[in-house]
Amino acid sequence: MLLPLVMCGLALLVGCENRLFSDGQSQYCIALCADASPSEQTAASELQSYIEQIAGITLPIKPSGELLPDERHIFIGFNEEYASQRGVARPDDESQQYTYCNVGRNLWIYGGKRWGTMYGVYSFLENELGVRWYSPDYTKVVPHNEWGFRSLNHSESPDIMFRFNDAFAAERDYAWMGHNKCNSIWSSVKNNYGGLVGFWGGHTFAYFVPSKEFFATHPEYFALRDGERVPYGQLCLSNPEVIEICKERMIKVIADNPDYWVYSLSQDDHQFMCQCEKCRAIEEQYGGHSGLLIWFVNQVADAVKTLYPNKYISTFAYQYTRKAPEGISPRDNVVIRLCSIECCFAHPMEQCEHNESFIRDIKAWSELASRLYIWDYVVNFRQYIAPCPNFDALAANIRTFQKYNTIGLHEEGQYESVGGAFADLKSWVLAKLMWNPNLDTMALVEEFIADYYGPAAPYVQQYFDLCQGLIDADKHMGLFFLEDSPIYTDEFVAEARKILSAAVAAVEGESEQMRHRVDLVNLQILYLYMMRQPQEALADGTCDYVFDFIRRHKIMAIEWNSVENFINWYSDRYLGIKRGDYRVPIDR
Repeated sequence: MLLPLVMCGLALLVGCENRLFSDGQSQYCIALCADASPSEQTAASELQSYIEQIAGITLPIKPSGELLPDERHIFIGFNEEYASQRGVARPDDESQQYTYCNVGRNLWIYGGKRWGTMYGVYSFLENELGVRWYSPDYTKVVPHNEWGFRSLNHSESPDIMFRFNDAFAAERDYAWMGHNKCNSIWSSVKNNYGGLVGFWGGHTFAYFVPSKEFFATHPEYFALRDGERVPYGQLCLSNPEVIEICKERMIKVIADNPDYWVYSLSQDDHQFMCQCEKCRAIEEQYGGHSGLLIWFVNQVADAVKTLYPNKYISTFAYQYTRKAPEGISPRDNVVIRLCSIECCFAHPMEQCEHNESFIRDIKAWSELASRLYIWDYVVNFRQYIAPCPNFDALAANIRTFQKYNTIGLHEEGQYESVGGAFADLKSWVLAKLMWNPNLDTMALVEEFIADYYGPAAPYVQQYFDLCQGLIDADKHMGLFFLEDSPIYTDEFVAEARKILSAAVAAVEGESEQMRHRVDLVNLQILYLYMMRQPQEALADGTCDYVFDFIRRHKIMAIEWNSVENFINWYSDRYLGIKRGDYRVPIDR
């Protein structure tokens, strides 16, 4: 702690700062440690590239063993000499903590070899040089004539270890995820950004014990419902043969897919649980459906641990299993994936009476489970495109998850296509908040809008504020609300259309990319108007415009429904026009 203060004092005494670059000149090179990991090499290369874009100079990258005594250096990765001066221990390779600091005139950026050092480089570029990775199609780089420092000593680490930003565009761009410190995804990925850790599987009972394979010969493996075994139900978890099949097949899954850290053994996505006497007896013993589930999963986890002591088994606390059990705890190699699907997302969870039962459940699970992982939701599945004013709750909810010692967070957004309401904005804000939920959400929003929407930014900000103003203490918002929700009013639609018409006009002479960004915002209100006033929208051409736009850009409007299915369903239900066959969207 003393050394940076001394260095800072010396710099002030001589009356000048250390200039990294000035007027297209620099005395610095980038020094890469000899055992640099792939992500540290990527970070060094990108640091060089961004400084070139910012300052118009190319800093050479040199191995640490080839440095000259009269050079100034930006050291990337752990440096033993500096560490001894500062009393710093080598970080664990998996540590995500980073530090960037100066040691005299030299800069030092270091952390864990997998992600930490890389995160330090990207944070240096963000905090000190103003780089922003807003979306896969837009990185903000601001040219500078000069930049210098007197004293730097900045360190951060996340409280939430695994951060999954489940949005269509974001999760398909590994560079964007690395730059914005998102490190988790469905499938484990090896890349030059430290890789992405995968969570194998979701609802998996039918995968491990499929009814097509077993029901004809072993109906007793499946749920007893109203006195009959049914092939579409959950498994009969008290059946010892089901347990043995799941043990055997889970071990094979891990052997065949070794790159994941956790593997799901979880109920299917319905509530047809088994009603047999044995299952009910175990439920009574352990406090309900979740007690039976944990009793079952623990036995599989014990079998896995003997062969794979560093792997984890996960199961859902979801809908009918959300309430924590009594008299039984998950094994230490079991991850509980708690889902917030029933919550109100208009208000912070700890400030809304609709969420009181969820808060009781997260508290109870955090006391039972050594590893708690949250599956949260930030989208309206029933209307991906319509305004979804939930930004006020985002940071507060993540702080709540953090408070209850969450190790992982899955924020599920519009995962099926581009074009969700403010999808790029929400993805970037969530990435920032998952790393540090104490940031100011609205300051992040304002920064993004100002940089992303060009001449239309004032109008987009006005529209955003109008949307957020739809929520008050008495208006609640789940995940499946329709166009007739009380949060929407005709006055809101009329005012929003005026604002966004001005936004579209403001970018008339701008690039196609800029116009498209604003068109996506305008689509929100045109879609909502079309849903609320279908005949008027048909008459004035709004329906044709929306149909053409979502076709050209492959934008899904409702979860699990293709563009054409939505258009056919809407035309029949709202306009009385039969365009073709369709599957009715599920009103959940």
